[in-house]
Amino acid sequence: MDNTTAITVLGALAQETRLAIFRHLAQSGPQPAGQIGERFGLPPATLSFHLKTLQQAGLLDCRRESRLLIYQARCDVIMTLMAYLTEHCCNLPVFHSITQVPLQSLTEAPATMNQEKSYNVLFLCTGNSARSILAEATMNHWGQGRFRAFSAGSFPTGKVNPFSLKLLKLNGIATDGLRSKSWNEFAAPDAPPLDFVFTVCDNAAGEICPIWPGRPMTAHWGVADPASVEGDDAQKMLAFRQALRELENRIKIFMDLPIQSLDKIKLKARLDEIGQTTLESKG
Repeated sequence: MDNTTAITVLGALAQETRLAIFRHLAQSGPQPAGQIGERFGLPPATLSFHLKTLQQAGLLDCRRESRLLIYQARCDVIMTLMAYLTEHCCNLPVFHSITQVPLQSLTEAPATMNQEKSYNVLFLCTGNSARSILAEATMNHWGQGRFRAFSAGSFPTGKVNPFSLKLLKLNGIATDGLRSKSWNEFAAPDAPPLDFVFTVCDNAAGEICPIWPGRPMTAHWGVADPASVEGDDAQKMLAFRQALRELENRIKIFMDLPIQSLDKIKLKARLDEIGQTTLESKG
């Protein structure tokens, strides 16, 4: 790295929104432009300006997937910058950009400053064999420890739908420990305190729920029941795929919410909005 490049990189990051976008992508991984704009509440023109500035500085890679532009942070550029600064500017041991440094140490604040809460989330449907199972497994897959998902049913079937298990495995999502169970397990005194409870079928939304430990926020994220679809296995699997895509879309939007900075009224409104989100309306 030379002096001009270092100035360009530092200049691109010397703006609050661009710094926040870069840190967000470094921590969360590649994301579509629309999802980044929604995360920061930026109009398209403003978002495009900031992304282009970061890309021109070499801090972002961009690729096209179908109609989406996917942006990814280049943490290697930051490591190269650190090597340049410590070699030429600072009275410190030389930092080599090829040194293996855990990505976590570059993208996360020190432990004393990063006290982000881990959230317990319960997904409910009547039988706890299809939709709520898909949601539980998907959130645990993408939550990376920040979200811990569970599922249950008001009248559990006692058996996970085999199409749910097959689809999750096809998508590389772990199925270990998944089982159909009663929601009474999560109303017991020794149950984990819940932060959020989402119903994913209309029947469960209309039922009187137990009193949950932790006084969680609730919302209805209704999804059509794939288990009710009739036809051959291909038609049934198509219905399960649609349900998974709907749930995964909502889960990813939810995980991007600045939960700790929203008051309860605004957070409840956002949870309800997510429940109305469809794949066609995704930005």
